[in-house]
Amino acid sequence: MSLIAEIPAVLDAELIRADFPILQQEVNGHPLVYLDNAASTQKPRAVLDALAAYYEHDNANVHRGVHTLSVRATEAFELARGKVAALFGIADTAELIWTRGATEAINLVAWSWGLANLRAGDEVLLSVMEHHSNLVPWQLLAQRTGAKLRFLDIDDQQRLDLSNLDELLTERTKLVSIVHVSNALGTINPVREIAARAHAVGAVVLVDGAQSAPHLPVDVPSLGCDFYAFSGHKMCGPTGMGGLWGRRALLEAMPPFHGGGDMIEWVELEHSTYAPLPNRFEAGTPHIAGAVALGAAAEYLAGIGRDAILAHERTLLAYALERMSGIPELTVFGPRDPAERSGVISFTLGDVHPHDLGTILDAEGIAIRAGHHCAQPLMRRMGVGSTARASFYLYNTPQDVDRLVEGLGRARKLFGL
Repeated sequence: MSLIAEIPAVLDAELIRADFPILQQEVNGHPLVYLDNAASTQKPRAVLDALAAYYEHDNANVHRGVHTLSVRATEAFELARGKVAALFGIADTAELIWTRGATEAINLVAWSWGLANLRAGDEVLLSVMEHHSNLVPWQLLAQRTGAKLRFLDIDDQQRLDLSNLDELLTERTKLVSIVHVSNALGTINPVREIAARAHAVGAVVLVDGAQSAPHLPVDVPSLGCDFYAFSGHKMCGPTGMGGLWGRRALLEAMPPFHGGGDMIEWVELEHSTYAPLPNRFEAGTPHIAGAVALGAAAEYLAGIGRDAILAHERTLLAYALERMSGIPELTVFGPRDPAERSGVISFTLGDVHPHDLGTILDAEGIAIRAGHHCAQPLMRRMGVGSTARASFYLYNTPQDVDRLVEGLGRARKLFGL
């Protein structure tokens, strides 16, 4: 029995769904229920139109061009930077560096700031719940520099355990790099508190915002961090596009990450001087169309209101947790309090392999994610090899939750649970 009538309307998800052409289809003979938003979100018509309009009317390389198309492309490219900066409360748009996504943004900090500042015996503090993209770059850097990696653990609800944070933070700690919202669990981490305590020992703080940027009303400077990484495709934008925010003083002191066109001021045969921010870190022809489309995505999300998006997801999350609590043999990971998590539910169903579960649900037109979610150390810490993961966004509805629960019920019968 559905409890939909008891759910207060926060935003009109049905009206929003009409903005997303991909959601108007059937998969395997069933209306599509897309619950893989932590991996990548769908794109509204406004973003698709922005991509098409750029290629159809303004396609040209940016900067230095004096012809009309280049001028228009440059204007659109930089206007998009301003739209994304405004979404995140960033006043100085030169502090916003375009990257291919959060992964490249973290690597930029690791190889530019890290190589210049880390030495043997220095320490980098991470957590066991990090995505591989916020783990492997630091492993590579530690191997190169002789720095040591240390880790925050989790408690029995898969929240960060800060009980020994003061022991882990010492004068040797040079960097703390922490995920804001776990992609595998939805756990929201207290990054402001961690940043304040890290700064007290002189450490620099990077926040992996790949999962918070789409879902939380993030004002980046107020987080107290020094760097913030995000991905466009997780916030209704295109793939291959994202960004890094950094404090100006830190960015200006960092050497370039990539060398090439547009990041230089003056080039001699033996040496070069480098362009001011943000160009210094944007070598080569950028993903111009991607930036324009990400600007359209930022404008779209701002128009809906990120407080409304968060409230909608929390309502869906609470409804889903209540409905799924009645399924025997189902184990949900992550905090019990919906206020401590985003719209992600990571779960197992008895001894059914998550990949089998994902295949069964796909036959019903329901898209979830199954696997280790690029968080293998976290999976081992929880004592599982993988989980199934359903993740919500602004266009999901209570009916989607009901379809998921019904599909899980059919899976139970199929496996004799």
